[in-house]
Amino acid sequence: MNFAEMKSKIAAGQGFIAALDQSGGSTPKALAGYGIEAGAWSNDEEMFGLIHAMRARIIRSAAFTGEKVIGAILFERTMDGDVDGTPVPEALIAKGVVPFIKIDKGLEDEVNGVQLMKPMPTLDALLERSKALGVFGTKERSVINSANREGIAAVVAQQFEVGRQVLSHGMMPIIEPEVNIKSETRAACDTILLEETLKQLDALAEGEEVMLKLSLPVVPGTFDPLVAHPRVLRVVALSGGYKRPEACVELAKNNGIIASFSRALLEDLRAQMSDDAFDASLGAAIDEIHRGSTVKTA
Repeated sequence: MNFAEMKSKIAAGQGFIAALDQSGGSTPKALAGYGIEAGAWSNDEEMFGLIHAMRARIIRSAAFTGEKVIGAILFERTMDGDVDGTPVPEALIAKGVVPFIKIDKGLEDEVNGVQLMKPMPTLDALLERSKALGVFGTKERSVINSANREGIAAVVAQQFEVGRQVLSHGMMPIIEPEVNIKSETRAACDTILLEETLKQLDALAEGEEVMLKLSLPVVPGTFDPLVAHPRVLRVVALSGGYKRPEACVELAKNNGIIASFSRALLEDLRAQMSDDAFDASLGAAIDEIHRGSTVKTA
């Protein structure tokens, strides 16, 4: 797939985007969920080797194809790795899956109810390298914990500033201002986030497009204006801590939004499974998330 073909698939594909981008501090938790406890590695290299082996097993699986999984978000080390000797982006593209790269370097401490992204001084170099490997787009995450307009406006402004940097490299940014689903002011967060995001979208230049990755809203349909916006290629949703069945039910209530799940995709997979059991479990998860993405109840 060339860039135009990847863009067309992401814009109109009947499927969802897998998030295979756990990094740094979240890796031990992801490995524990996979059935590998902390004593199984003695340093970071071994830890990252184990998480890469899990991701390679997923990508290699017969259940993981571009028919239902239209894209996959990668951690930088995963992008730089291989699956049976084939670079990971190339292996994904061969299966009809569009590759993305997680670019943020973690979160700042909370200020005004939000956590901005840490500085990314080497972003241009990462974008150049990613694009050379055939990666289509990027993903960057901030967190909104409370309904503070000043804080939410700062999150959205920073997200779009980085998004423009990504666009300047000819890549597609996924802008992810995550609303904490445990927030006591979550519904108000959704409303302010919608308003601030529309302001930034309206300020984009003619021909510029972004993607949005959002927490599932308290009120279904809240983000309909974003789905319909001419500067938005696609809106995807994170599971945000929901278990897969609940996440898929909430997803199905929102027209035009597809999944970009991580934990909810991987929660039943275990390292100790036989290949047949692994493929069956992954296939069942993919089918359930695909239904939530494509069969709507709204």
